[in-house]
Amino acid sequence: MTLLTQVLAAAVGTVAFGAIFGVPKKYYVYCGLIGGAGWAVYVILWEGLHFWSESVAVFLATVLVIFLSRLCAVWQRCPVTIFLISGIFPLVPGAGIYWTSFYLVTNQLAEASARGFAAVKAAIAIVLGIVFVFEIPQGFFRKAVRR
Repeated sequence: MTLLTQVLAAAVGTVAFGAIFGVPKKYYVYCGLIGGAGWAVYVILWEGLHFWSESVAVFLATVLVIFLSRLCAVWQRCPVTIFLISGIFPLVPGAGIYWTSFYLVTNQLAEASARGFAAVKAAIAIVLGIVFVFEIPQGFFRKAVRR
C-alpha cells in the first residue's frame, strides 16, 4: 500500500471515528488532517526510515498529533479533546492487542509475549507524547495562532 493510500485511509478512519463519537461536522476536516499527518509521520519514520524503534516512531507521531490538536483547538476555540481523541485513533495499537490475544488463545506464548510487549510500548509512547505536549504552556499556542 502506498504512503498516500495509507494517509488517506487514516484520515477517513479518523473522521469516521470522530463521527461515531459526536465530533461536530465542522471539525471533520481538521480531525482528518491531524490523524492523517500523525499516520504519515509514523509510516515515514518506522516503515520508510526504520527509525530507532516502533515505539519512538509512535511517540514522535503522537507529539505531532497532540501539537496540531492543541493548535486547532486554540484556532477554532473549542476543546482540544475534539481533535486529540479522534486524531490519535490511527496510532492506537489495536492490532497488536488483537494478535496478542490470538497468540495466547492458540498457545503461541513467545509470539504473544513479543506482540503484547510491543503493544504496551506503543501505548506508553502515546501517553508520554500526550504528556510531553501538554507541558507546553497554553500561551505558546495562543501566540502561535494569533487571531
